[in-house]
Amino acid sequence: MSGSYLLDTCFLIGLQQRYPDAIAIVQAKQLALRDCAFSVISRIELLSYPNLTATDENTIRAMLGQMTCLPLSQNVEEYTIRVRRSKKVKLPDALILATAKVHGLTLLTLDQRLEALSLSN
Repeated sequence: MSGSYLLDTCFLIGLQQRYPDAIAIVQAKQLALRDCAFSVISRIELLSYPNLTATDENTIRAMLGQMTCLPLSQNVEEYTIRVRRSKKVKLPDALILATAKVHGLTLLTLDQRLEALSLSN
């Protein structure tokens, strides 16, 4: 993994939907998707929406195809367990946070609560 950022599901949705906050962060950090990663959990979340159109699915797959997908590992599982025991956080968010931490990546998210957690752990 050559980049230093892990993009969470919320941030990826922001990119796909062209949210101004997500675009501003990409521009400010001069991010290239090829230098970023995402958790396999985000891939599952993004592609499992019941009302996902074929166009949206193709857009999401193309975006993710430019990035590195990080799988779950035993280290990610253990970190997730520690996070869930100490903080009230949803399992997907804990898994994504743990993936960033285990791989030494900065988590980029539009979720203020998750961002605060990533800075404190």
